[in-house]
Parts: sequence; structure tokens; C-alpha cells
Amino acid sequence: MSVSMLSTFIKPMHREGRKFVAIAAAITVLLFLIWEPLGWVGTGLTIWVYYFFRDPVRVTPTRPGLIISPADGVISLLEPAVPPAELNIGTRPMTRISVFMNVFNCHVNRVPVGGKITAVAYRPGKFLNASLDKASVDNERNGLAIEMADGRMLGVVQIAGLVARRILCEVQPGQVLQTGDRFGLIRFGSRLDVYLPDGVQPLVVIGQTMIAGETVLADLAATEPARAGGIR
Repeated sequence: MSVSMLSTFIKPMHREGRKFVAIAAAITVLLFLIWEPLGWVGTGLTIWVYYFFRDPVRVTPTRPGLIISPADGVISLLEPAVPPAELNIGTRPMTRISVFMNVFNCHVNRVPVGGKITAVAYRPGKFLNASLDKASVDNERNGLAIEMADGRMLGVVQIAGLVARRILCEVQPGQVLQTGDRFGLIRFGSRLDVYLPDGVQPLVVIGQTMIAGETVLADLAATEPARAGGIR
């Protein structure tokens, strides 16, 4: 029981966070030397930095055809949109599912579906609020094009937000990844867009909470219509 309780509060940390935790800890020591109450503020900040870069173990559904959320957060947009041209996955509108991450969400990103990475494309841009529709076009972004086993293409795009200042992508074109594999993170608040293949209906609704690597966004084999939802 004690091990289980410990794992509830202490999570693995992404290596990108180590230097930030070290910096925060060093500042905390200095603050304690200046004035103890300031040191406790620094302690809280250090804990938050660790918490931001947490990288918990996730249990990914493995049935063929499932498309899984690439990020923790909330569905903020659900609409037809033309995917970024640099991904080279077509010029027709595709169903875009946007997952908005606030500064308290886990920011490690995971591949929504298994397949071959055919493109990794970075584009510099602005740092508008990531919940805005125009952030998909105007903000700094990094996109992956994924070719699935049946030849269909899916796009997933990391979008910087109002306070995000670095997108980290850890995969390269030509790699073959499995659903739920980690592929990067975005520092300090941001959004991920998923572009579904033609004819695939989303199984989520605006306002629904997502868990990266676990929540099902869509099912390639499903024939049911898109879902509707309401606040309870």
C-alpha cells in the first residue's frame, strides 16, 4: 500500500525538466538565505516545476484502429480545417480536434496512432493564446505527418501558446512509432491539433477532458456518427 501511495504523488520526470528543477532549487536556497518566507515560496515554485515536467506511465488501448489523445487537457475546438501545408497530407479540410493544455497539465506529448513518420515540419510564428482558432495558423508550431498501416494519413501539430517558448520534438522522418509512444513536449501552456483521415468521426466533444496516451479520440473502424455532449 505504501508503494502505491508513494507512486500516486511522485511521478517520473522528463529529462527536459532536470535543468529547470535544478535552477529553481538553487534560487530557493538563495531565497532562504535572504528571508525564510521567500524560501518557502521558492520551494513551492520548485515543486511546481517538477510537477510540470512529470512524465507518468500511461496505459494505452491497443486495439487496431484506435486514435488516442496526444495530450492531457480539454477539447477546445472540433471543426473542419485544412491541415498545415508543410505536412503534405492534402489541401482539403479534415476534421481537426484541438486539445488545449494549461500550465497544470502534463505536457509530454504522445503519438495518437501507430505508423511511419513521413514528415516533421517546424514553422516559427507568434505566441497567441493557444485556445484561439487562429493559433493554428499564426502561432509557432511543429507538425508530424503519420502514414498508418492502411496508407491513410494523420496529422498531429504541436502549437506554442501564450507563455510557451519552446517546442521539443524528439522524432525524425522515417521512424516507425507505436500508438502512445512519446514524441516530445511543449514548455508552459500550449495546444495540440489532430487532423483525422477523411470519413473518420470524432468520439469526443468540446469541453471533454483528455488523458494523453489513454483517451480515445476516434476509431478508424467505427461507423457511428460524431458524438454530441452537454455540460452536466
